[in-house]
Amino acid sequence: MAFPIYLYTGPEFGERNDAVNSIKSYMRKKFGDIDEYLYYMSETDISEIVTTLQSESLFVPACCVVVRGAELLKDKSDVARISSWLSSVTSKGKVKETSVLILVSDEISVDSKLEKLVPKENRRIFWEMFENRKADWLRNYFNKAGFRITPDAVELILDLVENNTEALRNECSLFFSCFPAEHEIVSADVESVLAHNRAESAFTLFDVLADNEKTVNERLEQALRIFQKIRLSNSTSTVGLLKNLTSCFRRLTVWFALHADGKHPTDLDYKINGFASAKAKSQYRAAAQVWSAGQVAAITALLASTDMEIRSLGRELEENQLQMMLYAIICKGGSFCSVYEKDCF
Repeated sequence: MAFPIYLYTGPEFGERNDAVNSIKSYMRKKFGDIDEYLYYMSETDISEIVTTLQSESLFVPACCVVVRGAELLKDKSDVARISSWLSSVTSKGKVKETSVLILVSDEISVDSKLEKLVPKENRRIFWEMFENRKADWLRNYFNKAGFRITPDAVELILDLVENNTEALRNECSLFFSCFPAEHEIVSADVESVLAHNRAESAFTLFDVLADNEKTVNERLEQALRIFQKIRLSNSTSTVGLLKNLTSCFRRLTVWFALHADGKHPTDLDYKINGFASAKAKSQYRAAAQVWSAGQVAAITALLASTDMEIRSLGRELEENQLQMMLYAIICKGGSFCSVYEKDCF
């Protein structure tokens, strides 16, 4: 390890998380033990992060700090704080490796001022896999665990599960406790294990919000039902839900930019912008028929405003605020609600 800062971006969460864990493993091997910290830029001040990096423990020789949402690090003073910390641990040609900062973002890139602080060899974009690579990855995953899987079962899993290796690994591990080794997974098995026990998330919620084949009333009814399941499961915090929904709408903004002025994106254009899979293309093509580019900008602003209101007003009105937000996204194209429209129920 030559420089104590890394920048990992892109939509392939599984491989990206593997890279983060690889750095932690290296540090444990070198120092014996490390303190691990995880911060989210949407809810943490940069001063707290830098203080953690500068603090030394009497009992643990090193620390690794992971910061998610690095695309939000744009303020010059915040970037300057990180730069000052780097200068303090890399002075006189010597690198102090006991504190390491890993910046992570679901976006493809971050602010240029921040990116310049990270050596090129410590920066990596984790692109979404092409469709044929996902199918191969899935078959190999089952084979390594001693299972076989049919082509139609592979296709169904890819239709049902968020197409990154982290989500695929988490969902497909369920099969190993449901069937004996050497069992051949078929589409009926996928239906019984995944389709009927599918966990709801911001991404499945976005699927419903963007379903251009449903009426406004149908989308609202189904979205509220999924929203309640997410709330009851306690698997996702409000911050996480809003963050992931915002990520979906930011990707839709990228989709509009790719197709602006009659452009016809190539497969490479789709890949480098996170739309490599057929599922992603289909999903965002449908979403672009539900909302205009202007409405998506309004929705993104609404999500940010809802996040700030919940933080300032507390959890007492959280449920109502989130339901109003969904109503505004589906029925009003992101416009702030002043009154409910009677025909939207």
